[in-house]
Amino acid sequence: MSDEEEHGAPAPARRRRPATVQEAKALAHPLRVRILRLCLHQELTNRQLADRLDTTPGTVLYHVRQLVAAGLLVAAPVRAGASGALEKPYRSTGESWWLEGTRSDTGAYDTAPVSAFQQELDEAGPESVRTFARFALHLSDEDVAELDRRIVAVLDEYVSTDHRRRDRPLYGGAFIVHRPAE
Repeated sequence: MSDEEEHGAPAPARRRRPATVQEAKALAHPLRVRILRLCLHQELTNRQLADRLDTTPGTVLYHVRQLVAAGLLVAAPVRAGASGALEKPYRSTGESWWLEGTRSDTGAYDTAPVSAFQQELDEAGPESVRTFARFALHLSDEDVAELDRRIVAVLDEYVSTDHRRRDRPLYGGAFIVHRPAE
């Protein structure tokens, strides 16, 4: 967090940009998306991530390295753990939010974020849902683009000012527009 952000001054305006090939590949796995979310609000070690994600530290390390190489995760300062041993925690850069939707090599949107969200929702349980809106609308491609632009603009406002609300409960969510099967 910058000194300005920490003291309540406005953070510099962020702009969305296309993901690089390396960033898109890093975001193409649900476990990596979950690692980024977990490390967004606290610094966590491989062991802590493995415990929370119910997988092995070796698996987590592989995915952490992919995220670090893409610039989406960074090593935080080494710290002493509970037993006094040195630990190497990681934290998310928050950069993935500002990347425009990534597409796979086939041209379809990658579903890793959707899978990661479903896993997080299953883990949190049905009582965790605070609001829900399901809809079906007849829209042109231009209408879809306008709906996306408007909703993402509201979300961007909340994301860019989230540092001011760190004393409040954390909520997650997803906004997805899709064409149903005919």
